Amino acid sequence: MIMPLFILAGLGVLINNVFFPLFLKGTSLANFQTFGNLIVNGTLNIAGLIIAPVVGYCLARNRNYKNALGAAIVSLAGLIVVMPVTLQALPINGKKAVDISGFLSYSNIGVTGMFAGIIIGLIAAELFIKLSKIEKIKINLGENVPPAVSESFLTLIPTIAVISLLAIISAILFVGFHTDLIKLITTLIQEPLRRVNTSLPGFLLIYSVGNLLFGFGIHQAVINGTLLDPVLLINTNKNMQAFAAGDHVPYIITSVFRDTFGMMGGTGSTICLLVATFLFSRVKASREVTKLSIVPGIFNINEPVIYGYPIVFNIPLLIPFVLTPIISLLIAYYATVLGLMNKTVVLVPWTTPPLINGFLATGGDWRAVLVQLLSFIIGVLFYIPFMKISEQVLLKQNQA
Repeated sequence: MIMPLFILAGLGVLINNVFFPLFLKGTSLANFQTFGNLIVNGTLNIAGLIIAPVVGYCLARNRNYKNALGAAIVSLAGLIVVMPVTLQALPINGKKAVDISGFLSYSNIGVTGMFAGIIIGLIAAELFIKLSKIEKIKINLGENVPPAVSESFLTLIPTIAVISLLAIISAILFVGFHTDLIKLITTLIQEPLRRVNTSLPGFLLIYSVGNLLFGFGIHQAVINGTLLDPVLLINTNKNMQAFAAGDHVPYIITSVFRDTFGMMGGTGSTICLLVATFLFSRVKASREVTKLSIVPGIFNINEPVIYGYPIVFNIPLLIPFVLTPIISLLIAYYATVLGLMNKTVVLVPWTTPPLINGFLATGGDWRAVLVQLLSFIIGVLFYIPFMKISEQVLLKQNQA
């Protein structure tokens, strides 16, 4: 629902920092970059503010709660309520920061506040939905009142209760402990989770388990969607923010890093299997599946090969299905560590074909294309022996 905005932010960053500098300099460049800066302000810099109501709305829809818009509004209001009342700012030519009020910080409503937006959105919407189902606290104005007015009063007390509860907690934290809920969530939950799940061992382990489960018919989103995607997206957005500002890009492991180097042709880097089959297979059924799967595979859509080849419950092919992405990700990781290619700084659509996505994701670094090409060749070679074993098993089953 909100991914198109982040992709738009990536395009804005790419245009500002890769394409405009090719033919503009100085004041002209700065003037043209206003275009991309405004896009970033309306996307990345309000990521937390966007995600809270979206989470609330989706939760309400998932609970079959009819007033999903009300849940979204309460989630948004709840996020604003837990933000600090005052901020510290350094005056122009000043030497000491002063407290200011009446402002929202991009730090709180942007990328840093994304995880807090998810949690506050979930809590506020869940409480709102549960309280709205308690008949004793509903204010019923009767049948003669317009439905819109009646519905507003039915959820009045739940709205007051949820927002008041969050306001009380926020006030206690701010007055008593000089902190706020967003800072606590970021410090105590988001950062530890991000450090573990986006460390190289943690990332590879979680991602591999997700792919292994996919091989047994359980979609990898069950693992990746909960443990990896939120923190990887935060890393991606922080990289885009830093790249747009001309600052040091902090993270190697991001969502676009995984998609670009660990999902060539889709989960399991199955485009390598398709090419291996096309070049070296003599089994008619496998070649027919390859012909049908190659075009979707170019755009990283691989359900035809996963269920048609099949890879699901195919033990010989499960091995390269899990290990090929690990090999590719390790190659890309250490290529980045050694400075052989840029970090990923642009969120490109996941359907962008391999090689093109590597170039765009790294801000126009052609070396990333070479890294992808190397990973692709190794992936094809790695799939070949397991493909042969799988075909031998298939032939024996057909002869039995």
